[in-house]
Amino acid sequence: MDTRSGFHEELERLEQDLLAMGALVSRAIQDSVTALKNLDTALAEQVVERDDRLDEIQVDIENRCLRLIALQQPMARDLRTIGTALKIVTDLERMGDHAVEIARTALKLSGETLIKPLLDIPRLSEIVQDMLSIGLRAFVEGDAQLAETLAERDDEVDHLYSQIFRELLVIMIENPKTIRQGTQLLFVAQSLERIADHITNIGEWTIYMVTGERRDLNL
Repeated sequence: MDTRSGFHEELERLEQDLLAMGALVSRAIQDSVTALKNLDTALAEQVVERDDRLDEIQVDIENRCLRLIALQQPMARDLRTIGTALKIVTDLERMGDHAVEIARTALKLSGETLIKPLLDIPRLSEIVQDMLSIGLRAFVEGDAQLAETLAERDDEVDHLYSQIFRELLVIMIENPKTIRQGTQLLFVAQSLERIADHITNIGEWTIYMVTGERRDLNL
């Protein structure tokens, strides 16, 4: 195997490992919100425990990216691909941290009765997970147009987040006893909104990888 083909095989392996990490992050998001909806402490604890694995994967991918840069001295598109992988792995790790925050909220609220049925927060989680799938597919396929569609999905997230914020605010104003839990649920919605922002980062870096131009998808 020549050096060049080995280099591109390593790039493909990096992409597949990022997809695998993305799948773990998506599961963490889903499980954390499910744990909150059902106040399932066992599931919440699993999300927290699994976060160490995401940290390990992040370090491994970062080390391999840096090694490729040092040994192969890539140029142009190849260099942008590795740089994008370094950015994406950081965003994925931070998404995992937000999922852990949601799981810890589920643990805090254990034994309580939710102040309202959780319908919009799970819907927000579904949109975010779909965005993550789109963002990673755009990266692996080098599809800048697909990456650009994340801007519209992010608008959906912002709209739903604002709706959740208003509804919880009304509940807390009408019944001050709900303020503590309502505030916790606001933090959950905010965590999901921030996850969406990290996903638009993936879209922006994918566009840069393909075109060499920077775009802001959070306008």
